[in-house]
Order: sequence, then structure tokens, then C-alpha cells
Amino acid sequence: MTSTLIWIAVFLFAVGLYLSWTAGRLDRLHARIDAARAALDAQLLRRASVAQELATSGVLDPAASIVLYEAAHAARQAEEDHREVAESELSQALRAVLGEAGQMEAVRAAPGGPDAVEELAQAVRRVPMARRFHNDAVRAARALRRHRKVRWFRLAGHAPFPLAFEMDDEPPVALADRPTT
Repeated sequence: MTSTLIWIAVFLFAVGLYLSWTAGRLDRLHARIDAARAALDAQLLRRASVAQELATSGVLDPAASIVLYEAAHAARQAEEDHREVAESELSQALRAVLGEAGQMEAVRAAPGGPDAVEELAQAVRRVPMARRFHNDAVRAARALRRHRKVRWFRLAGHAPFPLAFEMDDEPPVALADRPTT
């Protein structure tokens, strides 16, 4: 009888330890999602800021400047519900403006142009990486939260179900082939 109680206690302790480890792992994944989201927000803000600087620099034609400025401003001011759409529209505006014949040459020829192009190229290149890190963390947390043990024992607590950040982040062709410095 005593040995049976000991085995039951050992079993319950092992199950409790396993559930505690799983809850800790889920908590770490949620913290990783928060950190990745903060990094993604920073990269999106940097890209919009650089695009706004380029739009107000005077090196683009007026129509291109207006399109780029409005898209960058909308991306910076977008509420969370509409952020993915606004960021996708900024990506489309960047491709449209910088894909026009002569725009990149005009930017490079302007004083400080090569630095502006390099800064924009870096900002545009970092957004897909930050988004990929965020979405990978979301995917891992979702996979763990789908397990029966997590649902039955409510190991996720009251944490909201993680959502991926889906947007069009394809860089303009003129900036995509530039090597990183």
C-alpha cells in the first residue's frame, strides 16, 4: 500500500513537472513573439520614416513624392487592425515609385542620394527578415498551443492566440539586388 502511494506521488510529481516545463516553454514562446513583434514594429517604422524622408527630399517628381509620402504616412499612422494593409500599400508604393524609369538615377544623382538609397535598401531588406522571425515564433507557439495537454490544462492562461503578420514585403527591384554593406 505504501509503495503504491509512493509510485502515485512520483507519477503525479513527474506529470506536474512536465506540465510546468511545458507552461514555461509556452511562456518563453510568447515572450519571443513579443520581442519579435517589437523588432518588426521598429523595422516597419524605420522603413516608413526613410520613405517619408525620400518623399520630402525633393529628388522625386511631385506625383511620386505624393504617392510615397501618403503611403508612408498611412503606414505610420495605421491602427493595428489595418496595419498589414497599410504596410502592404507602402511596399506597393515603393515598387511603383522606384520602378519608374529614371527615379533611382535621380535619387542617386542628388546630394546625399547614395546614402539615402543605401539606407532605404537596408530598411526594405530588414522588414522581411523581422517578419519571418515574428511569424516563426507565432508558428511555434501555435503548434504548442494545439497540443491536447495545453488545452486541457489551460497552460496558455489568458494569453491571446498569436497571430502572424501577413503583408506584401517584396522589395523594389532596384533595391533588391543591392549588396548589404
